[in-house]
Amino acid sequence: MQISIEQLQAYLQDRYKGWATEQGLFMKLAEELGEIAEVLNCRAGMKAADGEDLQTQLAYELADALHYITAIAAINNIDLTDAIFEKDKTASAKYGHDTNLALFISRNAAK
Repeated sequence: MQISIEQLQAYLQDRYKGWATEQGLFMKLAEELGEIAEVLNCRAGMKAADGEDLQTQLAYELADALHYITAIAAINNIDLTDAIFEKDKTASAKYGHDTNLALFISRNAAK
């Protein structure tokens, strides 16, 4: 099953509307970022892994972080898709990249 950023934002807007705050969601995001750091430390051998499936654990923690990032955008009525394209376009120009996300997608859609 596939999901778009727009679908995830609509779901999270519905889920959190009226009661979630950006501060609360940000605190959850910070917690998830710490959990990502723990998994990465285990993968690097800097922390004991306790027999965990680190690939799966990393996938779940990244999904959690994406959840809270998207939720913060959703409750603030930010079109995250537009923001991603605009930010990438600006960064690509700033750093002299040969392509940007929109161009990459259009080139690969033709394949």
